[in-house]
Amino acid sequence: MNVKNLRLINFRNYNNVYLELDDKLNIFIGKNAQGKTNLLEAIYVSATGKSFRTNRDRELINFNKKEAYIGSKVQIGEREKLIEIKLDRIAPKRIKINKLELKKQKELNSGLNVVVFSPDDLSLVKGSPKERRLFLDTSISQVKPVYRYNLNRYNKILIQRNNLLKAGKSKKDLVNLLDIFDMQLVKTGTDIIISRFNFIDKLSKVALNIHNRLTLNKEKLLLNYDSSISFKNLNRQEIESSFIKSLKENRYKDMLTGSTSTGPHRDDMKIYINNMDSRTFASQGQQRTIVLTIKLSEVEIIYKDTGSYPVLLLDDVFSELDSDRRKYLISFFKNTQTFITSTDIENLDELMDSNPLMFTIENGNIKYKE
Repeated sequence: MNVKNLRLINFRNYNNVYLELDDKLNIFIGKNAQGKTNLLEAIYVSATGKSFRTNRDRELINFNKKEAYIGSKVQIGEREKLIEIKLDRIAPKRIKINKLELKKQKELNSGLNVVVFSPDDLSLVKGSPKERRLFLDTSISQVKPVYRYNLNRYNKILIQRNNLLKAGKSKKDLVNLLDIFDMQLVKTGTDIIISRFNFIDKLSKVALNIHNRLTLNKEKLLLNYDSSISFKNLNRQEIESSFIKSLKENRYKDMLTGSTSTGPHRDDMKIYINNMDSRTFASQGQQRTIVLTIKLSEVEIIYKDTGSYPVLLLDDVFSELDSDRRKYLISFFKNTQTFITSTDIENLDELMDSNPLMFTIENGNIKYKE
């Protein structure tokens, strides 16, 4: 799969841009704050319907404009798709695929899978559990649309349950209603737990091998799912039973706080280096290698699940890696369409043999570089 071309109108700092793209390697060169990351962001939005930098769609619109447009033609196997996204400051975004408008954003199934690696991804190691849950939810949703449906449903039930906890109804009415919401939460939440557990299990196995190669067998990387629900085996009945028991045991506390204290919205992914918690012990260099390992492992898992390699977006990170890690990363480029941003072309000498398509960017103006 690959992105064949990209049209941007009033997107971030771009007024009107059209780019024909290489199906292997594309490099964007420019100083900081010129718009390099905005191009990767536009590709990501085309694939997923949302940004990897903000939750506010209006931030994607040029400061002086009311609307913005992203159009991309993508190749998925033997098929071509035209994905069009219109953003509006005062109206919901509109998404079309091959000129047919989707009724809801969550119906977007572009078929274009993307993996992005940026400096902000270091929060995957040192950040809060919310950061790692977001990574899991985004990664799984790309290859399993039913997971996105379950996650949206779970969040709606969770909001309803929390509102009920805050409502101050009589104890009898509250208990009866909570019993109903708890069963719905358990059914959908168990689907999410099982999906996450299976994904992390696959991710950890692939990551173990990749990290060994990146660190010359000096470090052992392990990933575990840390659930707020206690279970010994990945058995639906056992998880549901433990989940409902936990909700009932914590019901009084939940009524006091007005929030639900147990469930997949409280879970985490633990990352260990040589059996030590990376949040506490990993240096910044180790953090960068961990994130690179996890992202490359995600590339491999998407390929195994779909039969196609995803598009790889590398935002200003290539030059920060040492020679060995850059060489290993380059080995992935032969399988993926890759987009790289950098402030300095001299940091990319090892890529020149790949005959990349290169662009220079200055103040939102893009030129093909000879």
